Amino acid sequence: MSKHLFGILVTPYGTAANNRGATESNITTLQKILWKNEVHTTVSAEAIRWAIRYAWQSAGIAVNRKWDEEKSDHEWQDQKWLAWTSPDCKDKPSFIDDDVLGFMLAEAGKTEGNDAEADDGGGKKKKAPRVKGTCDKRRGVLEVTRALSLTPFAGDITFNAKSGEKGSTSLYGTEVHATRYQYGFAMTPGLLREQSRVISVVDALVSLAEVAGNQSRFLFDFSPETIIFRWTDDFSPRMLYGFGLDAAGGLTVPDLLRRVESGDVKASELVVGGSLAETPDGKKLENAGAFVKGGVLAAATEMKNRIKADMGL
Repeated sequence: MSKHLFGILVTPYGTAANNRGATESNITTLQKILWKNEVHTTVSAEAIRWAIRYAWQSAGIAVNRKWDEEKSDHEWQDQKWLAWTSPDCKDKPSFIDDDVLGFMLAEAGKTEGNDAEADDGGGKKKKAPRVKGTCDKRRGVLEVTRALSLTPFAGDITFNAKSGEKGSTSLYGTEVHATRYQYGFAMTPGLLREQSRVISVVDALVSLAEVAGNQSRFLFDFSPETIIFRWTDDFSPRMLYGFGLDAAGGLTVPDLLRRVESGDVKASELVVGGSLAETPDGKKLENAGAFVKGGVLAAATEMKNRIKADMGL
């Protein structure tokens, strides 16, 4: 039976502001969605995947889509994904981001010969034959949810002024949200070409820096304040958005506790690290049989040891 790795993370408290990003009039906006009948800010899964790839690059792991800081753009190492599309692909080394995050190479259909209609020899016109388009793709093994703010957005805006030519001044504003973000992930390591890469996934998830996308990145620490792993034979995550806040602003995981108490999630499958360990909910998880430590890195080490033992890595 395949093993599955699921997890939920919550960031430290910080201020999110999407400088030079999307705008409405002269206001630079944060992405927002309606969540449980209230407006929350959100960070896309693609931005988190970008940060995971950059974490690998920063750690010296070869990636196909390499970020060039000087050019502020990506450089492809293998834009046609030959390690996957060539006939002897199984013998070629592949990049970790292609293996873990997937890719798609779509080629448009083409018309053979002249695009115009050709004479079929009998005085009739016929359309030139077309060659169907092709699509080489690999679905990402690692799936990531959107990050959602733990607190609703109150509409905070900072106003600024910028001097222009000949003494002109432009006024602009920036939406700012002081909050924490939570998101979840899921993967089946057995689907990787190189299964040992699941270890690099765990390392990246506990080591993310800023997340927000290219030129409009804001400095917000996305390394987890608390992370909860689940290593299981169950193919359903059952906990992708599990964090909440109590009246004093402390972390809670009421839905996860309910699932543990009901038997839907085995406590022994859970590995918890971070500030949740010192809360009442953290103590309940520990008493139920979960591995609970005050450090995120300690939890990551425990999770990697379990993965290595079960997968023979």
